[in-house]
Amino acid sequence: MPHPAEHKSAARAINPSEAVELAETLRALGSASRLQLLLSLIDHERTVEQLAATIGLGQSATSHHLRILRALRLVHARKQGRYVYYALHDHHVADLLAAVRHHHEHVYPPATDQLQAALAEERA
Repeated sequence: MPHPAEHKSAARAINPSEAVELAETLRALGSASRLQLLLSLIDHERTVEQLAATIGLGQSATSHHLRILRALRLVHARKQGRYVYYALHDHHVADLLAAVRHHHEHVYPPATDQLQAALAEERA
C-alpha cells in the first residue's frame, strides 16, 4: 500500500482522459445497489451468495454489478474451491465510501431526520 505522500495532489489540474475515467467510477457509485455492495465489503470479503442475501438482490443481478465494479477496479475477486470471494480493491475505496457517507451525514444530520419524523407524528 503506497504512503499518502506518494500520491499527487488531488487539487492538481486534470487531463481529459483522467476526467473520463473518474466520471466512469463516479457513475458506478451512482447506483444504490452497487453502493450497497461496496459498503457490504468494507469489513470483510464475501461471496456473491452472501452479497445477494445481504442487499436483497438476485445472484444474477449481484454478479452483473460485481462485473462492473471489477472492471473499474473497485473490487477484486479470489477463487477458493467453488466460491469466489469479493473484497474492496484497496483502502482508497473504503476511504471514498466513508467520505461520501460522512458528507451525507453532514448535509443531512441524523438528528434532523429524527426531529422531522417526531414532528410529523405529533401532527398526525
